[in-house]
Amino acid sequence: MKVGDFAKYRNTGTVGKVMDITDKPEGRWVLLDTYDLYYDASTLEPASEVEYKVKHLEEQSLDQQMEQVDRLKSQIEDSMEAISRISASGT
Repeated sequence: MKVGDFAKYRNTGTVGKVMDITDKPEGRWVLLDTYDLYYDASTLEPASEVEYKVKHLEEQSLDQQMEQVDRLKSQIEDSMEAISRISASGT
């Protein structure tokens, strides 16, 4: 396991991206971005990016999801407006 990998905490199913790995006398500890907590490496298993994205969406509140939808909608509207200003000559 290395920084940038995805890992799953076996006890709860929490999936996160590995942000740091620290070796201590009591063992190896891995920082997952999900809750900004260190986990004992022996309690983690490899996870995929798809698992990470699915869990991340499930853990977001409805308000957070709606904010994300609104941001994406605004970006699309801005892009459509910019496209509509392009003339036949490409300017």
